[in-house]
Amino acid sequence: MTSKLFETYALSDQILLKNRILMAPLTRCMADDQLVPTDAMAEYYARRADAGLIISEATLIRPDGQGYPNTPGLFNPAQIAGWRKVTDAVHAKGGKIFAQLWHTGRVAHPYFFEGDKVLAPSAERVDGTVPRMRDLSYITPTPASVEEITQLVADYAQAASNAIDAGFDGIEIHAANGYLVDQFLHYDSNRRTDEYGATAKNMSRFALQIIDAISERIGAERTAVRLSPGAYFNIQADQRDRAVFDYLLAQLEQRTLAFVHIGILDDAMEFDFLGGRVSDYVRANYSKTLVGVGGFTAQTGEQAICDNRFDLLAIGRPFIANPDYVKKVRQGETLTPYSEDMLASLV
Repeated sequence: MTSKLFETYALSDQILLKNRILMAPLTRCMADDQLVPTDAMAEYYARRADAGLIISEATLIRPDGQGYPNTPGLFNPAQIAGWRKVTDAVHAKGGKIFAQLWHTGRVAHPYFFEGDKVLAPSAERVDGTVPRMRDLSYITPTPASVEEITQLVADYAQAASNAIDAGFDGIEIHAANGYLVDQFLHYDSNRRTDEYGATAKNMSRFALQIIDAISERIGAERTAVRLSPGAYFNIQADQRDRAVFDYLLAQLEQRTLAFVHIGILDDAMEFDFLGGRVSDYVRANYSKTLVGVGGFTAQTGEQAICDNRFDLLAIGRPFIANPDYVKKVRQGETLTPYSEDMLASLV
């Protein structure tokens, strides 16, 4: 049942994956207090190098993007050097690894960077508190000016360049799951009336500017993006969002990318305005390399690939519980069940 998963897959002329199983990005909050990756992180990723591609935990492009404790960055020399230990360890085991680039937008918190504001498309606050730090309530964000948006695009491109300097094989733009780029793509969080809001073209502008800037800086074949057309985390769904993603996916279809990666916790979720599952909606609007994720087993994921629902399968929590996930699947061994207790340490 799993032979399809172990075929090689060419992301580009330069990047050949040894199988179709990806390790999904998994936020572990295990960087040091300066947001530098640790030796334990290098060992953690190296143990999972049998994946066709590892996508790193979400990694900050700059200090004011932080919304969780001890999430790594890629904006200073110490962080680049720390990530170099990780990428060297993965490559030594024959693996490949992309950095997922991140700014949390309106779910950032000034506590982490000693600031006085957080940037977002609009002054629309999220109810709730910072994960793992329940005494920190979210604040009302400050709408980013056009000048600040221009700087953010430049900072994404610089972080991508830093990722290549750190030895990554490419990057994935985290434009999903309710964080900054995703906030521009949904009406619930984007109430702007300027060139970054109000229409599908305008609301897609920030994401496309980042994609184009990074593609120019490091190469389109090393640039990927994660998207959440179905709002489900820190954003309320809006019927009008469909038009935004119709436009955005049509634009991506015209570009060269390493892949598009769906951002969803459970692919069984359905959205009326998308006509059902997010993966089916994206596939109907994007014909190039697509990564599916969200509750799949190796067997159900392989069947989805055979059915042309997507091309590559990303596996999340089972990789936490099973560093040797690929070997176990290949040999038909029983997987260790995931437990939240496993988040207390890197193994």
